[in-house]
Amino acid sequence: MISNVSPEDILFIDAETVPSVPEFDGMSDTMKQLWEKKTMGIRAEGQSPAEIYERAGTYAEFGKIICISAGFLSGNLFRIKSVYGDDEKSMLGEFAGMVNKWAGRRDPYLCAHNGKDFDFPYICRRMIINKIRIPDLINSAGKKPWEIKHLDTMELWKFGEYRHTVSLALLAEIFDIPTPKDDIDGSMVASVYWNDKDIKRIVSYCEKDVLSVARVMMRFLGRDTIRDEDVESLTRLQ
Repeated sequence: MISNVSPEDILFIDAETVPSVPEFDGMSDTMKQLWEKKTMGIRAEGQSPAEIYERAGTYAEFGKIICISAGFLSGNLFRIKSVYGDDEKSMLGEFAGMVNKWAGRRDPYLCAHNGKDFDFPYICRRMIINKIRIPDLINSAGKKPWEIKHLDTMELWKFGEYRHTVSLALLAEIFDIPTPKDDIDGSMVASVYWNDKDIKRIVSYCEKDVLSVARVMMRFLGRDTIRDEDVESLTRLQ
C-alpha cells in the first residue's frame, strides 16, 4: 500500500525521447515500411507515414532516449541528477548503474508519471536494443504484481478508473504546484534536439518534470511539498 511507502525510498525519474533520425527519409527502406505498418491504425485518412513521423520518438523501436533525470530526497534536500547526450548506450549504462545502486536500499521504489505505460518499458526496451543488462528494479518482465516496485502518479490518480488519464501539467495546476511546462513541453523536444541542438534546454525541462512528479507524490503521501530552495541539481551540463 502507498501509505507504507517512505518518500526517502523513492527514486523519481523522467525520460525524454526523440525519433532515432531527424526525418522520415533518414530511415532505411525496411524501417520505412515497418513504420508504415506500425502507424496504419493511427494515421488519418490520406495521411502519409512521413507526415506522422514526428511521433516516432514515442515508440522504442523507432526512437531513442536523449535524457533521463532522477531525483531523490536526501535529508532536507531534493537532489536531481541527469544523464544525457547523443550516445544513448553510454547514457543508459550510466543510468543502469544509478538504478542498481538505488536497489541496495531497504525498500526501494521507482516513480514516474505514466511510468508504467511509457518510461519504464521504454527504458527497458532501449537497454535491450543497446545490449545493456536491465537492472532488476526497473524490469517488470515475469514478475508478479506485488513484486514490482514501480509507482505511477497517473495510475494513482485513476483510483481504479481504467480509462482515465491526466497530464502531469494538469495535476500540477490543480495541486497548485509550479508547472514544469514553463519553457517547452514534450511535443517540442524533438525539434529542440534535432533542429536547435539545445540539449541543455531539454535537460532543464526533464529535471523540472522530475521535481513535479515528486511534488505530486508528496501530495498523495500527505507530506509537505518540496520547496524551491531545497532543490539541488547535481548535473554538470557540458
